[in-house]
Amino acid sequence: MIKPEIPKNEAERLHALRTLRILDTSHEERFDRVTRMAKRMFEVQISLVSLVDEDRQWFKSKQGLDAPETPRDISFCGHAINQDGLFIIPDASVDERFFDNPLVTEAPNIRFYAGYPLKLRQGVSIGTLCLIDSEPKGLGEEDQQLLRDLGAMIEQEIQSIQLATLDELTLISNRRGFLTLVEHSFKSCRRNEKPMSFILFDLNKFKAINDNYGHHEGDFVLTTFAQIMLDSFRDCDVIGRLGGDEFVAMLSDSDEGKADIALERFATAVEKANETLNKPYEIEYSAGVMHFEHDTEKSIEEMIQDADAAMYEQKKGKAR
Repeated sequence: MIKPEIPKNEAERLHALRTLRILDTSHEERFDRVTRMAKRMFEVQISLVSLVDEDRQWFKSKQGLDAPETPRDISFCGHAINQDGLFIIPDASVDERFFDNPLVTEAPNIRFYAGYPLKLRQGVSIGTLCLIDSEPKGLGEEDQQLLRDLGAMIEQEIQSIQLATLDELTLISNRRGFLTLVEHSFKSCRRNEKPMSFILFDLNKFKAINDNYGHHEGDFVLTTFAQIMLDSFRDCDVIGRLGGDEFVAMLSDSDEGKADIALERFATAVEKANETLNKPYEIEYSAGVMHFEHDTEKSIEEMIQDADAAMYEQKKGKAR
């Protein structure tokens, strides 16, 4: 058995998936309708909307299968999300990647698999619409197009969720998505009696970049800054774009020392980016950080405001 490769943009992919807040939620008719149609149209035993999490694939919608999830390292969908187009296995029992896979040698005894990777944008696939059967099968060109059409329907439903919680340009959490995720982390810190830190970032000289080099360069700076945040902070940290050139991070189980380490790591990454991007400008920023105990009486908005005030104090200091 060959385990699926981990995408190079795994941190970005997982952040996008988790920001949608659909993992471990109830089944919904808008997804179940499509999997029912797929099962009937293709005459297969199983059809699924599978979401590939860090170490599992979880089924948002399932027809013909009882299990709510399976391990990622034996999943067919883990392979499918690494493809640009359809991932089709006519007979898994003779495929070197799958012939000894427990999903092939044991129930559900997969032979045929066809998966359409569900994309949030190019290069970011969070799961699949897939077909499974215990008998070998093939898909003609007409059937392949039909599977693409059904997959596009699922993508539209997911994107309608995404628009509410993700920043369209950077694909990290927007303000609404950030607040939703932070609420969960905040409760976890309180329950486990762990301190937390909020960091507010503001890009310096951003207007000058837009004015002198065009808005496409401004967009490049914003997406680059967001990617550096994704790469620099821990998976358990929550990051987001509040709007304009303001970004925010919540660090759970964090105090002044841990936050300083995170900020140093981030500063090093930005410095490296400036050295390698070969742009006529540099990405510069101010950051304000505030720390809070688990039993703070402040609301999430108030903690963000405190970090915002600290950031402006730093910005004023740089301007002197």
